[in-house]
This record gives sequence, C-alpha cells and structure tokens, in this order.
Amino acid sequence: MIDVKKIKKDFPIFVNNPRLIYLDSTATALKPTSVINKISEYYTHYSANIFRGVYDISEKATAEYEETRSVVKGFINASSDQEIIFTRNTTESINLFVNGIQENLSPSDEIVTTIAEHHSNFVPWQQLCKRLNLKFTVQSSPVRVTKNTKILAITYVSNVLGTINPIKDIIKEARKINPNIIVVVDGAQAVPHMKIDVQDLDCDAFAFSSHKMLGPTGVGVLWVRQSLFKKLIPYQYGGEMIRKVTVGQTDFAEGPHRFEAGTPHIAGVIALKAAIRYLEMVGLDAIHTHEQLLAQYCYDSLIEAFGEKIHIVGPEKRQSGIVAFTVDSIHAHDVAQLLNEDGIAVRAGHHCAMPLHELLGIDASIRASFYIYNDRQDVDKLIASLKKVRKIFKK
Repeated sequence: MIDVKKIKKDFPIFVNNPRLIYLDSTATALKPTSVINKISEYYTHYSANIFRGVYDISEKATAEYEETRSVVKGFINASSDQEIIFTRNTTESINLFVNGIQENLSPSDEIVTTIAEHHSNFVPWQQLCKRLNLKFTVQSSPVRVTKNTKILAITYVSNVLGTINPIKDIIKEARKINPNIIVVVDGAQAVPHMKIDVQDLDCDAFAFSSHKMLGPTGVGVLWVRQSLFKKLIPYQYGGEMIRKVTVGQTDFAEGPHRFEAGTPHIAGVIALKAAIRYLEMVGLDAIHTHEQLLAQYCYDSLIEAFGEKIHIVGPEKRQSGIVAFTVDSIHAHDVAQLLNEDGIAVRAGHHCAMPLHELLGIDASIRASFYIYNDRQDVDKLIASLKKVRKIFKK
C-alpha cells in the first residue's frame, strides 16, 4: 500500500503549488527531491564534460554517467549495459532505430504498427515506408503479421485507452509466423508503472523516456539487442561516437557510444539513476496496483455521477492509471481550462494519437492520469469540478 501523504512530501512542487491536483503524469511526471538534488549535485560538485578529462571532476562525472547505464540495465533486465543507448526522449530513441535499420530493408518488406500508437511510434515508420516504398500496415487488435513483415512496432501501454498490450504473447505469436521479425516496443507508458524484463519479452528494441518516470526532461533510453547493434548505422555523427578519424576515413566506436554523438545531457542522465532508485524504493508492483485502483475508482465515479452524459474511452476494467473521456458536447479544451480554475491539471486534445481519435469518432478527449502522488480525494475533486463545468455549460 502506497502512503500518498508521505510520498507527496518528497515532491517540492506541492509545497510551491498547494492547490495543485496533478492528473497529467502520462504527459510528464513530477520530480522528487532526490532527483532534483542529483541534478544540483552534478552542477555544484563535478560539472565537467565526460570521457574527455583526466582530472578528478571529469572522471567523477564520467563514472556517475556510466553508472546510470548499469542501473538502467538492471532496471529493465538487459543482458549488458552495452545495450543501453542514451537519447533525448522516446521519440528520438525510435527515430534513431528507424534511421539505423533502414539499410537492412528491401521493397518487399512490410512494417506493421497499430492504430493506438503515439505519433512517435507511427509517423517515423509511416515516413520510412513512403521514402523506401515499403508496405505500411496499420492494425487494430489482434495484431497480425505475415512472413513478409520485417518490423512490428507496437506500444506496451496505450496513452489514450490505458490498455496494456500482451506484448510477450504478441511477440511469441509473431515469431511463430516469422522467426526473423524485428519487434520494436514503445515502452514510454510502461516503464514508469510496471516491471520490465526485455529478455523475457523477447523484443529487439525498447524505447522510453526519463521524464515520465520521475526523471529529468531531455533524457531517453533505447535498448537494442546486442546482436542488432552492428546492423544499425549511426543516427548522428560527431564527437565521442568515433574511434579514429582520418581525412579519408572514419572508424566508429563500438557499443552504445556509437550512437551518442556530442555532449549529452549529463546531469539528466545522472539524475535518471536517482529516479530509478526512487521507483524501486516505492516498488513497481505497488505502483501499478495503486494506479489501477485509482483509475477504476475514477471510472466508476464518472459513470455514477454522469451516466450517459460522459463517454469514457477504453475498457470498463481499467488496466493502468489512464482514464480518457469526453463530456457531453463540451469541447475538451474548455473542460480542461475550467478544471484548471480549481487547480486540477489534466490533458486535453488528441494526445499525439490522432488516428485513434479519428477511429473513435472524436476530435479530442480529456485525459486524467494517476501516479504515486494521487489519491481518491483527487478523484473526488475532479468529479466535483466536472459537475461545475456541466453547470456552467447548462448540460
């Protein structure tokens, strides 16, 4: 059982915004003091560039940076820390993989994705298929592949529906049809909320962001199965990703550094380590259970309070901490603005999932998403504020 009152004391934003009811963690999570302090620690104690200095503070920064790679390896159960590539976010992670794998594709290949994908795991593949004249197949559930399916790109948790895809089973069935299929998983909405084991899932690439898991913005992770590394071409070229450069030739570095050109967000990567340790302290199983119960309470409360006047997107039984909905004929942005007057922060729009919203026949939805610093009182305040919204619009 999560002690929300105790948890909230670790998040200084609530001290500075005492009215805040934050229901937008699916967009970005708030940051605990331990993460903020780790960022400050870098800038105040060893603010030097990594890999390049033979002096104490540079070596300290390098050690802290590389330790995060090892911590991430353990967090997702990668087989080696050399499979962990640091990027800016999930979007860049997926684009890095898309760019890197393209030389391994041929015109007869098919790329399969789903209608529920975030644009970050949809548009890059769509554009790649247009550029290389590949077959681009967009599916609903269940996911089906063929012998010609080269790549399956799929989200673990929908950022709109809140559903958790049975990734392990999907991959198992896909490999029965095509043992050589490459499976890329968008794990942005999964990693902050549930235990991840990339080896058990049997995927080939897995992408996620620091900022959705209590860590800093500007840091992402791409895990790639080590056997695929040599098949990927670098995404960017420059410093630190090379082994040797002459006027006529460049030899690239091995392992993850091959894909990490230039000076990275050093403080952010180091602070990601603190975020992971915080999540492990709370416990991923406890987090997932807490969110599920809150989302179900929210779903049930919305139905009880508004009945047919509200349309909730996704299944009745909530699987994650996400509840997206529409209210009568009131536009989602109007609802969100009025909720804000009561200190309630929700997301309004298509949530970077326009094809899914088009399929559902709605322009936009309101999304409430719950995390470790939310409780039932937050849901009750949301319901009360929504009643006020309907009264204003005389609905």
